[in-house]
Amino acid sequence: MDLNADLGEGFGRWTLTDDEALLACVTSANVACGFHAGDASVMRRVCDSAAARGVRIGAQVSYRDLAGFGRRAMDVPAAELAAEVAYQIGALRVFAEAAGSRVSYVKPHGALYNRTVRDDEQAAAVIEGVRLAGGDLAVLGLPGSRLLARAAAAGLTAVEEAFADRAYTPQGTLVPRGEPGAVVHDADEVVRRSVGFAVDRGVTGADGGRIPVVARSLCVHGDTPGAAALARRVRAALEEAGVAVRAFA
Repeated sequence: MDLNADLGEGFGRWTLTDDEALLACVTSANVACGFHAGDASVMRRVCDSAAARGVRIGAQVSYRDLAGFGRRAMDVPAAELAAEVAYQIGALRVFAEAAGSRVSYVKPHGALYNRTVRDDEQAAAVIEGVRLAGGDLAVLGLPGSRLLARAAAAGLTAVEEAFADRAYTPQGTLVPRGEPGAVVHDADEVVRRSVGFAVDRGVTGADGGRIPVVARSLCVHGDTPGAAALARRVRAALEEAGVAVRAFA
């Protein structure tokens, strides 16, 4: 199982994620590319640290929404969105390659991630942006999403992702953040769910029913309080359960 976290979610003097501590235990780093968080200095620092630790670097692309942290719904024309996705990948690629690494995958953030679960036009625009940026880039997304369907159709590697600290609807999608119980705060429960995704290939949904989830990557949100300590616990529990924690193939 790959273990990923959202990193570089700061801006200037403002810092949100404990990047160094998280890089010590994750296998893939979703680096903010300046549209919901992050700036040139932050991107460079995270890429340098990720490369030094052998952590895979991914572009976490977003709607252009710094004020809303990329979590506000937006209507962006497809051509514009494709260009902005390519722009973000290109910006991160400069720093990844300067650090002796590369951008290996793309993962949408926040509102864009959720929109591309069902919106085929926006999903297609993201994939067009990935193709415009060039390179053999994998795409992380929710199992069954239009995003992963579009990625596979374009000949890109589609990587199914699960969320250790998010509640699931009976349909296998994420409970919207504005609803009660959308984020799982109990650390013990997050650890149990993480092992369940890897070993049992499923999770208990918000309605108490069992939801099958087949995923190759597991996300621990970097902006959750105590995220680094939680990520360490998740990794230790996975390894204790006999799960090899390594970047996806």
